[in-house]
Amino acid sequence: MKEISLSTEFIKLDQLLKYIGIAETGGHSKFLIKNGEVKVNGQITTERGKKIRKGDMVEVSGEEIFIVV
Repeated sequence: MKEISLSTEFIKLDQLLKYIGIAETGGHSKFLIKNGEVKVNGQITTERGKKIRKGDMVEVSGEEIFIVV
């Protein structure tokens, strides 16, 4: 599990995927999210604008897990 540090109150899910290097572009982020490959706190989400806050856990493609601190 990798920890991601936030300096703001939240970050949108699509921006987070680009920030941590999972997605190369916004289009790639959108593709991953819309195809159900991203879970937030154990639940599949298709909202690319979902606000990710400290304490949230993000899982991508069932493999990579990130916790926001």
